[in-house]
Amino acid sequence: MPDFLRTFDDFHRQVFRMETLDFYDSKGERAPLESFRHGRPQDPSWLEPWAERVRAIKDRGALFRRVHVVDEPLSEYLVFEMTCAYPSNARAGEDIGILPRSVAEELGVPDEDYWLFDDDRTGLMAYGGDGVLRHVEVTTDPVIVQEHVRRREAVLAQAVPLHQYMTEAGLTPQI
Repeated sequence: MPDFLRTFDDFHRQVFRMETLDFYDSKGERAPLESFRHGRPQDPSWLEPWAERVRAIKDRGALFRRVHVVDEPLSEYLVFEMTCAYPSNARAGEDIGILPRSVAEELGVPDEDYWLFDDDRTGLMAYGGDGVLRHVEVTTDPVIVQEHVRRREAVLAQAVPLHQYMTEAGLTPQI
């Protein structure tokens, strides 16, 4: 993980995140998710470290984009993510799109989570069935990287911008 986290500091032009799971179990999200489940207000402080990272990336002139492939109807976790986490990410400068899984399947995009840095490095994310990140494999293999570039372009062309998707789904930001 330390090698992977350094990747965020040494790319230059753009970073892209492809998400395909309906649930991620992240230690930092457990308490906010429980608050969401019980209808309690969110304390936005849990979002600040990521927002700082996004702002730093944007301040150096790089693009930060993400597409989340989702099943519909949305899982409880995805509603939490879209209403409690993603609005803060977007305000910090992250461009977020939502893509229904049916569209991703039509595009031939497999369920594979990854990060793509400057079109020359990919971080392949391996999650357990419980949504816990098991490991990340960073590769510069041009065949894998170019396939991820192709997938990125395909999903970006079809993804619905976050705020539009939320409006159409009747979701309201909670933070």
